[in-house]
Amino acid sequence: MRGVRGAYPRRRGGVGGQAQTARCYRAGNHMGLPRMRGDAVVTDPLTAQLAQLIRAGDQLRPRSRQKKIGPSSVGAPCDRRLAYQWIGHPHANSSDPLAAIIGTGFHQWAADAFARLNGVLGRERYLIEEQVTIRPGLSGTLDLYDQDARRLIDWKCVGANTIKTTKRDGPRPQYVIQSHLYGMGLEAAGHTPSEVALAFVPRGGFLSGLHVWTAPYDRAVAEQALTRLDDLALKLTALDVETHPQRWVDIPISPGHECVFCPWYTPNRTDLSVGCPGDVLADATSRVQTKLGGEAIA
Repeated sequence: MRGVRGAYPRRRGGVGGQAQTARCYRAGNHMGLPRMRGDAVVTDPLTAQLAQLIRAGDQLRPRSRQKKIGPSSVGAPCDRRLAYQWIGHPHANSSDPLAAIIGTGFHQWAADAFARLNGVLGRERYLIEEQVTIRPGLSGTLDLYDQDARRLIDWKCVGANTIKTTKRDGPRPQYVIQSHLYGMGLEAAGHTPSEVALAFVPRGGFLSGLHVWTAPYDRAVAEQALTRLDDLALKLTALDVETHPQRWVDIPISPGHECVFCPWYTPNRTDLSVGCPGDVLADATSRVQTKLGGEAIA
């Protein structure tokens, strides 16, 4: 197998004190696979193989294979990103899945933990991983609903920078809209939610860094988001972008540093039938934030 081109650093040690060559491989690329965002230089073939197997396993998750728009996507600020997802457009790139994998692990732990709490109480105070239907064609699974407090709780496993900016500026509108959509789904199931909460769990920190945002449940927030989604669907039907791909330009975008995390982000390309070039400054912004020890997006 070939390593990354260039001089290999040499280190002392190993058997008999002989100098060893530390070869570097890009995770996945030694198998002839395309590079992906987040590919890291690794020091041996086994590390590269395991990284690729983790990617492959993640692609088999139901969430990874989900094509339809769900409550978590409805509030996305970019119309073009929503449009690509609405019509099931093939992804133009793949991102590093580790953050999502860690988040999935925490969600499973939380589900198990609150099930145990229900067992201690001897009743179902907490609805856990509850399936709700917001309206025909739009459903999802909410994380937690406290029936006593009438409070919906949505876990968000994020990095330190996201918690910092959330404390300063409030949560991303996409998260807020998602929580109110779940509230609407609870209403449809006969519940009467009074509050929504976003619990930001530090992905690499301690419980002392937990940050919780709350707001009264507001059905109007969900309705406005659904109206926007319906308007976009009508526009897509009128434009018929699948037959006339040149009309993708008529679907507006909301460029920013989040572009680099969009599955349809294709920098330096102008063919919108493949993907979107987004914000030309997106890559630079993301690199600067990473260098400063932050993160572009949770």
